[in-house]
Amino acid sequence: MRKNRSSLTASGIALARAVESEKTAGERICYDPYARQFIPSWMYHLLGFFIKVGYAELRGPGVNGYLVARERYIDDVLQKFVDEGIQQLVILGAGYDSRAYRFDLPGGVKTFEVDHPLTQADKLEKAQRIFGRTPENVTYVSVDFNTQQLSERLLSSGYDPGLISLFIWQGVTMYLGAEGVANTLTFIVKNAAPGSAIVFDYVYQAVLDGIQKHNEISNMSRYRFMTGEGLTFGIPEGTVGAFLRRYGFHQVKDVTSEELKAAYFTGKNASRKVMGGYGIVIGKIELPRKEGV
Repeated sequence: MRKNRSSLTASGIALARAVESEKTAGERICYDPYARQFIPSWMYHLLGFFIKVGYAELRGPGVNGYLVARERYIDDVLQKFVDEGIQQLVILGAGYDSRAYRFDLPGGVKTFEVDHPLTQADKLEKAQRIFGRTPENVTYVSVDFNTQQLSERLLSSGYDPGLISLFIWQGVTMYLGAEGVANTLTFIVKNAAPGSAIVFDYVYQAVLDGIQKHNEISNMSRYRFMTGEGLTFGIPEGTVGAFLRRYGFHQVKDVTSEELKAAYFTGKNASRKVMGGYGIVIGKIELPRKEGV
């Protein structure tokens, strides 16, 4: 991300949610009533038009399908953990994520949004305009994942390592260095209660290496001079389970683009494409075993 402005990528993701949310309940994959208000009007009308008329799909078949499916899947994961009684929610690289505002989180759930200072400042300004105040249920933690320690910033902001927590890390890992990813996973394992979990998406290493052709990755590389955001980290396909277990996560569940399509794209959406080259994974911190088990 360029140092003098908030993330264009974050705006682009919110745009995909905004356009999808305008569809009827039986047609849309995900729903975010606030997404449109987090993005500039010009972006919504201009780039949103390209999505609606199908031009974006021609340029990157399945890209929009993946983005809205990823949103829906992580929404479903969050709802499951809320139903099971999580005590703390941490959204890493929050961008214009609105889950803290559109989910009915129990009053006792402590919520933290972690992001780059510039993107977060812009989001806070927009949140105040949308809601008339800064949401009281969220603690905003500014951090640059590549230059600052998540542990210092989060712990000093009131994060409680003794609570069962869900970490959402959407659309972030691929922009970090390997050390930044490792530090974040290590922190979570060491500073989250048993029963806590992380859900994040990642890009396959073969895509980054150019072995597997991928139109969207090529376009992102082409326009990196505009966004200041390039992809730098990937995980070989089929190995994320072993990758997470090395850090101490268990009960790892890896979801492919094909599985996302099968789960969500039925009926009127059956013909929509979901771009491959990405995975979404859940890893849990194991509960201690009872004696004699």
